[in-house]
Amino acid sequence: MEESDFGDILDDWFIESLKTYKDLHVYQLEFPTTVIEWTSGKTICVAGDSLTKNDILELSLPPKLFAEVNKGLCAERDFKVVHGGLTQGPVSVLKHIPGTRLAVTSDGLTSDLQVWDLGGEDSDVIRRTASIKGTQNAQGGGVKMAAPCSTQPAILHGTRSGDIRLTCLPTGQCIYDRASDSADLLSSLHFVSEVVFLAACTNGNAHTGDTRMSSSPQVAPLTIPAIDSSSLWWTDALPGVSGCRLVRVSSTGRAVVSDLRKPADVVCQAQLEVQTQERRHLRPGDVTVRWAPSLEDAVSVSGFGGDVQIYNSASWGAEPTGVKPLFEHRGHTVSVQQPDGDAPVVVTAHIWHHEQARTLLSAASDGSLHVWDWIDPSAG
Repeated sequence: MEESDFGDILDDWFIESLKTYKDLHVYQLEFPTTVIEWTSGKTICVAGDSLTKNDILELSLPPKLFAEVNKGLCAERDFKVVHGGLTQGPVSVLKHIPGTRLAVTSDGLTSDLQVWDLGGEDSDVIRRTASIKGTQNAQGGGVKMAAPCSTQPAILHGTRSGDIRLTCLPTGQCIYDRASDSADLLSSLHFVSEVVFLAACTNGNAHTGDTRMSSSPQVAPLTIPAIDSSSLWWTDALPGVSGCRLVRVSSTGRAVVSDLRKPADVVCQAQLEVQTQERRHLRPGDVTVRWAPSLEDAVSVSGFGGDVQIYNSASWGAEPTGVKPLFEHRGHTVSVQQPDGDAPVVVTAHIWHHEQARTLLSAASDGSLHVWDWIDPSAG
């Protein structure tokens, strides 16, 4: 693309952003990250995923984002490194343990885990404190993790539906391990209560388990007709007072919403307007799908390309008809000019803020990190 053409596209998008964003802040990491994890309401943890030595950083969000009034007068508008450390390998998964200054990571190469102290007021250094041995029957990496909200710091981890275990972090002891013959590859793990968890699989199956029970997790296969035998599925769960909703998105763009009480039944579905980049083969860790925690019926999807799309699932019906996104964040693809021949920019991760309803963070393969508060176009 000619430099003048790129400049025109950037100018057009900047003018458009004045009407479509309440806030938009851009940061550039030295290396791309595939993990964004909240450590507090105003801080996140990110880490590099190159095969060599990587930074693991805790960043504070721009103070201007949280200014109640006179945002324009707030001088501090950038991310700030508050704690940092080094890891000898890549970080493909990172989970913060609620109520602690601990985080657990996986390098994506083995099933072993690493435990980190994120530092405190007396130290700005993030340091590795322990390791957790992975499951013996795990083939390679692809570890998925979830952290329960409990008085005892612990981590749920596994690579397949039949090798999920819960490990106590202070002692390193396994406190739940119910191996089974089930070999479905995991796409994510979620706690839907302090003891009940959901193991979502790349084939669309959803396994539920209880860490107090000795029985193996129960499986509820996805009953909608398979689009093709090679489809991958990604899942998120949203617990609520009236139950727990699941949303599953396939590599072909099919989205299905179900209820955890009857996970094999379809509540509603749609065909999303996603476009996988040419010659790009999607892998189990590429796509992120998330319910908005503070915005009813909103679902966000990224990883198919360089955009983050937000959909309103309230408009979906019984059949998978095509739907358009309610909002698209295109900032990662238009804010940086890629040299000819380079791979297109792809969003590697995104996450919602738990309190600010329309605030998200997103990261991309060029090292860009954005935090943005979008304006609902349907609200005028």
